[in-house]
Amino acid sequence: MFDIVLLGLNHKTAPVEIRECLAFSKDETAVALQAFQEHPSIIESIILSTCNRVEILITTESAPDAVEAARTYISEFKNIPVNEFEGSLYIHNGDEAVRHLFRVASSLDSMMVGEPQILGQIKDAYRTATLTKTSGVVLNRLLHKTFSVAKRVRTETGIGDHAVSISYAAIELGRKIFGTLEGKKVLLIGAGEMAELAVEHLIRNRAGDIFVANRTFERGLGLAKKFNGKAIRFEEITEYLKLADIIISSTGAADYVIRHDQVKGRMRVRKNRPLFFIDIAVPRDIDPGINRLSNAYVYDIDDLKGVIEENIEDRNREAIKAERIIDEAVISYHQWHESLEAVPTIVALRNKIDAIAKTEVQKTLNSLSHLPEHDCQAISRMTDALINKILHNPTLFLKNGNECHGDKSAYLDMTRKLFKLDEEDN
Repeated sequence: MFDIVLLGLNHKTAPVEIRECLAFSKDETAVALQAFQEHPSIIESIILSTCNRVEILITTESAPDAVEAARTYISEFKNIPVNEFEGSLYIHNGDEAVRHLFRVASSLDSMMVGEPQILGQIKDAYRTATLTKTSGVVLNRLLHKTFSVAKRVRTETGIGDHAVSISYAAIELGRKIFGTLEGKKVLLIGAGEMAELAVEHLIRNRAGDIFVANRTFERGLGLAKKFNGKAIRFEEITEYLKLADIIISSTGAADYVIRHDQVKGRMRVRKNRPLFFIDIAVPRDIDPGINRLSNAYVYDIDDLKGVIEENIEDRNREAIKAERIIDEAVISYHQWHESLEAVPTIVALRNKIDAIAKTEVQKTLNSLSHLPEHDCQAISRMTDALINKILHNPTLFLKNGNECHGDKSAYLDMTRKLFKLDEEDN
């Protein structure tokens, strides 16, 4: 049976400087998955890369070899010595890997407990793995179970009632800085989901003019129109620095979008009015050197940690309920994973066929009450013999799955599905 291994780092174990260096773009993820697939110790793999974490989920017959292969690949692919990030890595095996994934999807491991974005990001990661054909029987089942667990947590607990996102934290930080956001001009750089959430929070706080800059002008225009803002071209950002009070940036750029010199040249025109940058991108969009300028302040994603303290007590109470749901789900998945060993599947199959056959024979015997006892026993013996003969070849096949072409666990999984041997499939 394949082991499940998860290795990674997150906002708790690694600062943003390390996370941004190890982050995988969508294209890089596909390339890395293909490379993992070619390694003899890695059977299935999925990569999750967000602003707060980089995690690799693997099935393997040799966990130490698979972990070493993944660690070495990251180092070579990202051109970073292993010793620079190894201290930030965590490695989970078996049930602990499953539990960690369930907790991440349920937002219990997020910077903001209860934030909804992470589940969508996991679904995207899974979609990429399925397109590159690096997710098989074990991880397919695990990810579908993950989605159902996250849904249960959200519907059966109050963890999402006061959910806060990174975007919400960014707006809260701006509100604390100014006292109120009413009438403050905001320049939004990037027009993705994080930006849209930020605009929604800004409007609730009665912010003033909202300017939207995006590399694809059409997309920026769409977001600006949706919220009665104004779209500007990326090349106009420097010019609009003299108007804005708050700049919130969340692009996928590989390098800084706003640099020290751009801001320095605009501060005199602003007559030194305070200018606040909130950088919620990984890698970072805003040059941290801007902090050295008078009346210019830069906050990155790690600075937002202090904002999430509000409502933490309520969310933690709901998190206890969520942990119970996750404990149940880990046990359930463990039982299914164990069932991929041949013996439990063969026993379950035999019990299923035996129960069906004997139920039907008993119905027939009940209608043949004139039969003597020795005839009834003969029919029962014949039934047992039929079951043995019918199951003989399937049993040999499942026991000797390693001698067959393909993945033994796939045959076992298909057997359990065909005969509905798992209680949750009934």
